[in-house]
Amino acid sequence: MSDGNPRKTLSIADAVAIIVGIVVGVGIFKTPSMVAASSGSESMVILVWVLGGGISLLGALCYAELTTAFPHAGGDFHYLTRAFGNAPGVLFAWARLAVIQTGSIAMVAFLIGDYASEVYRLGTFSASYYAAFIIMVMTVVNVTGIRQGKWMQRVLISGILLGLLFVAAVGYGFSFPNHAAVQGPSSLSESPAMGKAMIFVLLTYGGWNEAAYLSAEVRDPNRSMVRVLVYSIALITIIYLLINSAFMYSLGLPAMSRSDAIAADMMNIAFGASGAKFISLLVILAALSTMNAAIITGARTNYALGKNFEPLGFLGRWRQPGDTPVNALLLQGAISLVLVLLGTGTRSGFTMMVEYTAPVFWFFLLLVGISVFVLRYKDRDAIRPFRVPLYPFTPLMFCAACVYMLHSSLIHTGKGSLLGVAVLLAGIPLLMMRKSWRKKP
Repeated sequence: MSDGNPRKTLSIADAVAIIVGIVVGVGIFKTPSMVAASSGSESMVILVWVLGGGISLLGALCYAELTTAFPHAGGDFHYLTRAFGNAPGVLFAWARLAVIQTGSIAMVAFLIGDYASEVYRLGTFSASYYAAFIIMVMTVVNVTGIRQGKWMQRVLISGILLGLLFVAAVGYGFSFPNHAAVQGPSSLSESPAMGKAMIFVLLTYGGWNEAAYLSAEVRDPNRSMVRVLVYSIALITIIYLLINSAFMYSLGLPAMSRSDAIAADMMNIAFGASGAKFISLLVILAALSTMNAAIITGARTNYALGKNFEPLGFLGRWRQPGDTPVNALLLQGAISLVLVLLGTGTRSGFTMMVEYTAPVFWFFLLLVGISVFVLRYKDRDAIRPFRVPLYPFTPLMFCAACVYMLHSSLIHTGKGSLLGVAVLLAGIPLLMMRKSWRKKP
């Protein structure tokens, strides 16, 4: 095992593929109906998706300054530690290791297991078997090397984009004379709630900030990271607008709002059972892409933690023949498997994972936004190849959006949010030990 450092092995296209793969996941197959149900008109549906892209762009501009001024494989962990000291950085690394990233990996694995079980069932705990198997396979692929991981991501994201373009083409190209083809009572809100719609929209846009964990491996990060962030957000926004417009054009807003599986409903109307099977395959591809990208970026935080704190130094080893943090990947995979085991037999495991990760995620994203101001003051002499335009208004608007989402996630998630906070607080013993930790040279 080599104790080397990350090398510049990722192109702009590689990084964009990883980010788009994280963001354009399974959410686009579920949230459009929820957004439609909270909107009063088709124009409002389009507006909230555009606003979601705009808010994400505000955050991307903040991250562009941080990633170009302080490129580091630790991403948010590095910015928080540099701005606020060890405590927030350690808590973030703990939350990401125990909840945010591993929980997301397990959640997506369960989703793959559910769909795979519809094709071939492996017994009572079929979904768990599939989930555990796919976590092990994808972890092994990335342990083999970043080259294998990034090519896997390119193949997956290419399949997803082609599939989504086909879905959009069906929505625009086929005749759907009956806009009420989806059966059931309409769930359109009598009083449109843009705030509630934005919760689902920003959930679907979530993940673009993972670009920060790639900044140490992207070639020429001073110029490339800005392009990676802007290109990713622009491509994601175009995809979301295209898909939602196709849904509204083909089904109409009332039918769209009452659908539980909107893409499957549209394809089922157009092609019957074969259309529904196509969507199932597309969902699995999207889930695999999300998982692969989450495994790549998640291990980078664990690596950064190991590089900074001696007791966890085994995580900070970077294997040069493959350019990958092997120990960090293996620990992340092991914790994800434990979460699969804990989730086996529970009906609401997927929903609970979404709920308890949301408040923790938005809390730390808010701190990263604030770190732009702090580092402008503390590291005023640092070279900043890119500066946030319209400073301080741009980061202020991003921070305001984070505060709103943090409040909304605490209010609307109930017990799930309390569980997330409890897991976060479980990392406090690490803070109590930090004085005895000797920082590596």
